Order: sequence, then structure tokens, then C-alpha cells
Amino acid sequence: MKRKLMALLLTGAMTATMFAGCGNSDEPAPADDNKETPAPASTEDNQAEEPAESEEPAEVEEQTLKVAAFAGGYGEDMWNEVAAAFEASHPGVTVEMTASSQLEDIIRPQMQAGDYPDVVHLATGREAALTETLTREKGLLPLTDVLEMTVPGEDVKVKDKIIPGFLDTLGTNPYNDGVTYYAPMFYSPCGLFYNAGLFAEKGWDVPTTWDDMWALGDKAKEEGIALFTYPTTGYFDAFTFALLSSAGGSDFYNKCMTYEDGIWESEEATKVFELVGKLASYTESSTVANANGDGFTKNQQLILDNKAIFCPNGTWLPGEMADAGRADGFEWGFMAVPAVNAGEKGVSFTFFEQMWIPAEAQNQDMAKEWVAYMYSDEAAAIFAKANAIQPIAGMSDSLEGDNKLFYSVYDNGATAVMGGFATTDPVEGVSMADSLFATVDSVVSGDTTVADWQASVEETSDKLREAMPE
Repeated sequence: MKRKLMALLLTGAMTATMFAGCGNSDEPAPADDNKETPAPASTEDNQAEEPAESEEPAEVEEQTLKVAAFAGGYGEDMWNEVAAAFEASHPGVTVEMTASSQLEDIIRPQMQAGDYPDVVHLATGREAALTETLTREKGLLPLTDVLEMTVPGEDVKVKDKIIPGFLDTLGTNPYNDGVTYYAPMFYSPCGLFYNAGLFAEKGWDVPTTWDDMWALGDKAKEEGIALFTYPTTGYFDAFTFALLSSAGGSDFYNKCMTYEDGIWESEEATKVFELVGKLASYTESSTVANANGDGFTKNQQLILDNKAIFCPNGTWLPGEMADAGRADGFEWGFMAVPAVNAGEKGVSFTFFEQMWIPAEAQNQDMAKEWVAYMYSDEAAAIFAKANAIQPIAGMSDSLEGDNKLFYSVYDNGATAVMGGFATTDPVEGVSMADSLFATVDSVVSGDTTVADWQASVEETSDKLREAMPE
């Protein structure tokens, strides 16, 4: 695809060299054999007489690209830096960057008024569900052609830089039709974070099975330490997805994600509901009160203060808590979610964020160029400085420290799971996120039984199945 920002060709055609006639007669003068042929004019004379070629610089089409990006644990600075790098490599383009941790509050009213960003970085699974809303309303531009584009400044196609597996999930193809609408961005192996220093101090072994987990929970309880906490129930997405895949394998997992009839009442699903129900009794008592947008860091602080052992999260957690106090000897530890079935490997759900282009975007070609640029080595290096790791083949080889620990979870034997629920048409008052994840708070507090929770999820699945696009 040709970039719209390419310099325009010079509009002036080259004029052929012409010589002026000597006389005013319409007819040429007869030849005079006795007359000397005049010497040809010098090169300097010719240059003086010929029209000069234009020496004006090529014109550049001026464009403004409106980018809206969620700035969570990675912060805003990296977005401003990558915008500056994009402008430097794309003369004539000005990036109008909106980066905020409250992005939905900014761009939703703008879009309702008809003012759409050209490209948006905003993941699925957020409480405001803006990405899901546009997806259900068929408000996204297909990005399959972007995968065939050459990465700006490089000689490789976008699809050939992305780690295999990321383009074959509902996390990138939300309609399950083979068409990519979400570009996979910063990926994060999700699992259980803990204080490795506490294990060393107590002489505890890191559990590898749920029986080991319960035994550790009982032992820790005697010392006033809870086994488990969670930031908010939203973090149960990756945790639950890992459990589901572990309980029944990939085929079972995909059936859950596509709302197969009766799937949530199955033996495999029951194992997951009952496991989370038991884990509720091992959860630190203040967790529910702080499991919200204002208090979630207090729950994360529990593992730094040795008041809880495990917390489900993604690789952004250390950066998010970088300035928080911590117990002496604290050292980040990270493990996959133990397998539901004995004898199997642990599981780590790979959460990745998404970038997309609204169908109503005004500058779609340049928006696609921006998306392709996200997979350049230049952009990836800028993001990596903020611990935002692009799903680019070979990126993990250059990581150090904590990131090396986190991103090597699959090298250590964990099974990878990725992709979320299939998109459906809107169903008023029905949300799988509310039924499956948000209800965990009331399960932990004892207000909802595991059986009622499971029945509610099956009911929600039935309604969403009926709303799946034909």
C-alpha cells in the first residue's frame, strides 16, 4: 500500500530545449555555402538559454493523525515518545496524541458527537467495555490487510514479526470469522505473583498443585498470612481462563468462549467453580472492600507486606507498584496457575492488549500505517523501556531482570492460553463479565453460593449464544 504521506511528484513537466530563430521570416533563410558555420554556443550559454529545472523541494502532504491510547501501568511517556518517532519517520504527519488512564471518559462523548480518533489502543475486558461496544455494533475497520503491509522502515511484513498464535484467537478475530479487527499489542503472561523472599525466609516450597496450595494456605494461616488476594474481580478473567483450559483442554475452552449449550454445567466447569469457591475461604479479609478502582493497589500491597501470599496479575504489576513500600527481603516471584487436574502442567493465560481503527475514522490509511509501525524494532524498543513488551518474535531474548523471569514462564513448562469470549449482538442487561467475574466478590463475602453463581453463568451463556451473529 502506498503511503499517503509520500512526497508528491513535481508537477512541472520538463521543458524541451529550444533555440531561438535568427530572422523574422516565416521561411527559413537559404543556405549560404560561402558563409562560415557559426561555432556552437558554449555549454554555459546553453544553460543560460535553457529553462532551468525546478529546484524546489518535493511537497509533503500535511496530515494529522488522531491517536487515543490507554495509559495504565505503562504510563503516558512512552506514547509521546513513540508518537515523536513516528512523526520523524513520516514527514508531514502530526500525531495528535490522547493518552490517559481514563481514556473511555474522554473519547466516548467525542465519538457520540461524531468525532472519532483515527486509531485507538484500548483492550477488551475493561469495565467500561467501550471496545466491546464498538465490536458488537460492527464499528471496527478490518485490519487483515495491515498484516500484509511491510513494517515501516523495515523489509518484513507485519504478520511475519508477530509471534505465532496471536493472530488465531478471539482476542484478534472477535467474530470468529478469520478476519482480524484487533491488532495484538503488549502481551503479558498472567499468573500468580508472590514474594519469593518470604518463601526463602520460611523455607516453604512453591506449590505446583492445588493440593499443595491448600496445604500452604493452612500453614500460612497459622502465622496470620492469607493465601490469596486479588486487585479487583476483573483480574479473574485471566485466572479463570487458565483454570478452564486446564480443566478441560483447548476444545472445552473454546466451547466456553462460544457459549455452547450446557457447557457451564459440565463436570469440567464445575471443577473450576468449586475451586474458586474454596479459594474464597483462603482470601484475605479486606480484599472485597478494596476490590475497586480506588482501592485495588491496597490489595496488591498485601503481598508486598506479607499479609497475603498470592495475587493474580500481569507483568505490569511490578511497574505499577514500583514506588510502594515492601517487606525486608522482598523479591518478586511469579508462577503459572497450578493445573486443575493432577499430573498436568501449570497454565498461564497470555493477556494482550488491543489496538483498533474505528470504522468512522477519517484518516484510515495513515491509521493503518501507524498500526504497522507498532511492530517496528524502533517502536518496540521505546515500549520495552516502559516494560510494555510487544508480541514480536525474539523480543524475550533481549529482556533482563524481572521481565526475564515473567516472560520465561512458558520456557519453564507452562501451557499458554489466549483469547476471550466471542462477540455477540448486544443483549440488554446481560454481561458475561458481570456474571462470571464480578460475582466473585459476593462469593468471597458469602452472599452468593457457588451453585447459584454457576447457574447464573449458564443462564447468561444461553442468552449470549442466541445473540451470536449468524
